[in-house]
Amino acid sequence: MEEELRELLSKRERLVLKGEQLKHSAVLVPLLTINETYHILFIKRSQQVEHHKGEISFPGGMREKGDNSFESTALRETFEEIGIQPRDVVILGMVDDMETVSTRYRVTPVVGVIPYPYSFTLSAKEVDEILTVPVSHLNNEDNGREESIVRQGKRYTSYVYHYKYYVIWGATARILKNFLALWATVRSLKNTGNSLL
Repeated sequence: MEEELRELLSKRERLVLKGEQLKHSAVLVPLLTINETYHILFIKRSQQVEHHKGEISFPGGMREKGDNSFESTALRETFEEIGIQPRDVVILGMVDDMETVSTRYRVTPVVGVIPYPYSFTLSAKEVDEILTVPVSHLNNEDNGREESIVRQGKRYTSYVYHYKYYVIWGATARILKNFLALWATVRSLKNTGNSLL
């Protein structure tokens, strides 16, 4: 599955957002295997971060001067937030850029495979906890839908995923929805024996 996903990501034309007013950032979409089942790792942001307090997101953050690519931004931020060494991540490619509505970030999602189990080291300032969600749960249409959601007194209409008592919404949910569509394409081609070419 991973090689097929890498091939698809390398062959498709990716949406790249333009605009000088957008702040550049990158996140890692971390895939891992638990009991031979694919999961995606998310973090719950702490109440101490500047933006998106307490929200479920992918590890990642602002691009810095020393970062030579969006992949390096995603890997650096992931290491700072949850302690995954960049050398332990196998990069598969990138999905479409996404803009955050309230903070005007251009977010570049980098898909990577991480080993599991792993000795995560959480940044107490930035991350409250890690959660891993089975891809099969996220693909179940009962667990994801368009909803109205209120955050900090503002009402948003967003695609929302539910897992246990967690709510994944906003740019993270939009990135996830894009990724899951690509995942479904790979599975479909794999199941029918068709080539990605």
